[in-house]
Amino acid sequence: MMKQIVLPIKDSNVLNEVQDTLLHNFKAGRRNYTIFQVGKATLLRVSDVMRLKYSDVFDVKGEVKQNAFIHDKKTGKANTLYLKPVRHDLKLYQEWLQEHQIDSEWLFPSTTKPERHITEKQFYKVMDKVGNLLNINYLGTHTMRKTGAYRVYTQTNYNIGLVMKLLNHSSEAMTLAYLGLDQASRETILDNINFD
Repeated sequence: MMKQIVLPIKDSNVLNEVQDTLLHNFKAGRRNYTIFQVGKATLLRVSDVMRLKYSDVFDVKGEVKQNAFIHDKKTGKANTLYLKPVRHDLKLYQEWLQEHQIDSEWLFPSTTKPERHITEKQFYKVMDKVGNLLNINYLGTHTMRKTGAYRVYTQTNYNIGLVMKLLNHSSEAMTLAYLGLDQASRETILDNINFD
């Protein structure tokens, strides 16, 4: 079996289609959409998004915290997540959980077994279905992290150091490879450089 290549979504129209499909084509669309939004805004690995607890994100009054403090599962490194960019999405999601009377310690519980969080495999199936519906062959569980990283990179004037820090990577080379900055992307960037 060939390993699937997962790339960031670079086109905003495609990103909107993916988000719209996540939200409207599944029974737990609000949850799936919020997973994607949180993954994109925090640049967390999917394993860490799934392991977020409700109390990591919401305070005792039910308000979205400014920061969540976690340890990355893969690296064990401490990580501080800035939640303000997804505050609105998290509030809508909280309302959805209340409407559906889903009570769980997990931020993203399984709808059938709320005592467990949704698995990476379940979310892969969601992303695979979105890819099939939209005829996009590069979606996977890391799409949200890669897309968030790519957007930070392009919207901060290619601040690779910031993206590297947000991804908790140990080298710029690793981050550039992760962003999928192939020759065509590099040439597009170079086309916009004034070498005079």
